[in-house]
Order: sequence, then structure tokens, then C-alpha cells
Amino acid sequence: MKKNKIVAVVLSAAFLLLPSCNMSNTAKGGMIGAGSGAGVGALIGGLIGQGKGAAIGAGIGAVVGTGAGVLIGKKMDKAAEQAKEIEGAKVEQGEQNGVQYVKVTLDSGITFPTNGTTLSATAKNELSKFVMQLDPQFDLAIAGHTDNTGTLEVNQRISLQRAQSVANHLNSCGVQYSRLRSVKGYDYQYPIADNSTAAGRAQNRRVELYLLPSQAMINEANAAAGK
Repeated sequence: MKKNKIVAVVLSAAFLLLPSCNMSNTAKGGMIGAGSGAGVGALIGGLIGQGKGAAIGAGIGAVVGTGAGVLIGKKMDKAAEQAKEIEGAKVEQGEQNGVQYVKVTLDSGITFPTNGTTLSATAKNELSKFVMQLDPQFDLAIAGHTDNTGTLEVNQRISLQRAQSVANHLNSCGVQYSRLRSVKGYDYQYPIADNSTAAGRAQNRRVELYLLPSQAMINEANAAAGK
């Protein structure tokens, strides 16, 4: 069977996000594995702003067959279900250019105190439980965002420090920093709602966590699929 090559992806200024659908990543994995070659790796952190945003992280490359794509998809589905248990989290599954991912949006109203950058006790507890269940072969990318209240300088600092707070807590729970493809603050440049309303600003104050298949996960799936 002809094997499809998934090429390494380099950082890009912008990517177009393909909208996620109701199809599970298990089913989608078979289609991705059987389809044309595409980028893999941590290109996810900027999949924001109604389909437009800056990609972040470092790329990884691998050759993935149909069976391996299905196996990876099953792990993505399981991770998505586990992430739904995090209080105040919105969970989405999707793919971009053949790369499967799970996006977890953390509500900063629950995650952080007002104007604070230290994780709340509730958020720490929820994230700790999630990490304990998470397959250790997942890579992650973390992106912090703010509303447009205050100066750009302040918002840059807050968005980065909040992303770093999540990263540091995950590390304290056993997630090695080498698994974090990127930890970055995007201030208010990628709003997902209207900053002119209180409700919209609340949605924009968020931290996004992206779960991505690591090279080790891809290798294991290839081996299990007999590739």
C-alpha cells in the first residue's frame, strides 16, 4: 500500500483553520491516514479568530498509514472526553491539513482571579486530575489571550504569564517541558468575541490548550498498525 508522507511543518505567520465537524477523530483518522500528505506537529496554538491565526511551535515529521491514523484518532477521542471534565472548559476536536488535535479553552473567569496570573485552587485541581488521565505521549501547546481593556503592554504581560502559569502547573504534575511545543501570550490580537460588550470581553479572556500527537505516539501507532 502506498504510504503517505506527513511532512514537517515550519512556523508560519498565519494558517487557515478547517472548521471541525461532528465526525470523531477515530473516523477522521482513517481518512487522514489514507489521504494526501499534510503537516504534522504543533502548528495549533494560533488556530483562533474564526479560522485565522498564527501557528506556533515546532514541527515534527512522520509517515502515517491509514491504520495508524485510526489509532491516533481513538486516543484523541479519549483525550477530548477527559478534557470535558475540566470545570469551565470548552472542548473542540478538529484537524488542519491532516493534523488531528484537541483544543481545550479554559475560562479565565474560573481559571484566574480578576487581573491575576496565578491559577486558582479550583483550576489547579481540575488540571491536575486531567493530566493524571492524559496519555503521556501527547504534546501540548498553550496560548494565553486577553480582552482589549488596558494597554497593549499590560495585556501582553498578562496573556504570557497566564499561559506560563498553566505550563508550570502542568510541569509540576509531571508534564515535561519538552512536551510543550509552545507557551505564548497573544494579548488581544485574536479575539473570538466582540470586545465592545462585557460578555464578549469575558470570552476573549482565555487560555487555550492544544493536545497534539507526538512523534512517539505516531511511531507507536505505526508499529501497532503493522506499518
